[in-house]
Amino acid sequence: MPGLKDTLYEKIQAWRPRIKNLIDEHGDVVVDTVTISKLIGGMRDLKCLVTDISYLDPNEGIRYRNYTLPELFTKLPRPKGSEMPYVEGVMYLLLTGDMPTQANVDEVLDELKKRRILPRYIIEIIEAFPKGTHPMTIFSAAILAMHRESFFAKKYDAGINKQDYWDPTYEDAVNLMAKLPEIAACIYHKLYREGKREYSDPNLDMGANFAHMLGIGKPYDDVSRMHFILHSDHESGNVSAHTGHLVASSLSDIYLSISSMINGLAGPLHGLANQEVLRWLHDIMEKMGGEVPTENEMKQFVWDLLNSGQVVPGFGHAVLRITDPRYMIQREFALKYMADDPMFKYVDLLYKIVPPILIEQGKAKNPWPNVDAHSGAIQWHYGVREYDFYTVLFGIGRAIGICANIIWDRALGYPLERPRSVTTEMLERIAQGEDPEDM
Repeated sequence: MPGLKDTLYEKIQAWRPRIKNLIDEHGDVVVDTVTISKLIGGMRDLKCLVTDISYLDPNEGIRYRNYTLPELFTKLPRPKGSEMPYVEGVMYLLLTGDMPTQANVDEVLDELKKRRILPRYIIEIIEAFPKGTHPMTIFSAAILAMHRESFFAKKYDAGINKQDYWDPTYEDAVNLMAKLPEIAACIYHKLYREGKREYSDPNLDMGANFAHMLGIGKPYDDVSRMHFILHSDHESGNVSAHTGHLVASSLSDIYLSISSMINGLAGPLHGLANQEVLRWLHDIMEKMGGEVPTENEMKQFVWDLLNSGQVVPGFGHAVLRITDPRYMIQREFALKYMADDPMFKYVDLLYKIVPPILIEQGKAKNPWPNVDAHSGAIQWHYGVREYDFYTVLFGIGRAIGICANIIWDRALGYPLERPRSVTTEMLERIAQGEDPEDM
């Protein structure tokens, strides 16, 4: 008599051809207003979400409140003597839609500085995790534990009018955004620096303070600003943004929603791509004995990877049809500050040779590099060499845009997200021409 797992395996093997047949033979059949290929294919490119915070233009890249990234990095106020704008300025822009003045930024700075201090119990939670725990697990748990601080949860329990939901949500969001770099720095020192950490400096902006807490000198303050801004938002359809929106649609508070967002970001198909880039580059470096390969040698490494059935990490994008502007901003920074770095020389070579190879191969819709092809190399150069921590850095930035989205969702009264499902059998019957209303 077969056991449970054996029986399940047999069922899976019998089911897989049914799904393949639906996609291959009936993918264009429409169910209500959506094709079968969209239903099964992860809803890719299906326009069914609304956000005014950002828009991903295939031919221009991400727009924050209708500003392209080059416009953004030109117009936003920046700290004196710094290359990169204030992260606090992006917060103001994403929340209001207005380009901030220095006075606006100063107001946000003051507001965040008042809210930075972590409750002692959050530090104790972080310290209680075993040494080998993944930093994203600790990051999510620390955010989740702050649910007890939620103004929204308290106001909701007291019977707040739904027109005012946005107000305590805003308070929770600003509290959390102020504390995220503190939580991340605490995790970093717990896991990688024997728990010895630098404490927050109340005189510094978010980017400079994060660099200070990690103990890294200039220009890492600009690296932090750049990294958090570039990752702040990316429409609503990516896994982290959609997860945060979905959980918040049930009126879960910011802490519950952003913790769930972090869990989605931790998946290898979403937030871990920059790690995969570095792993591959280090593998090539090892084979090259630390030497920089020639163009022909690097081309061979790329073809070997493609011929083994793998993709080139950091290249291609589901939406973009150009080189990711986030990549180009990082590239300009690297050319100025780390042009002689061996890792950057590898990244630079790939920038030149991979797109023509992918065009020749003919499988990639977008052969150009994305943000992940560069971000890890910059962190590595400045001494943040713990791959697992890179997604925490991603999470700090991404939370900014998702918090802004959730505040506006509450302000506009967007409802609980609740799509319908169908069964495989129903799809097969629809594919054969049956009326779904008769099922």
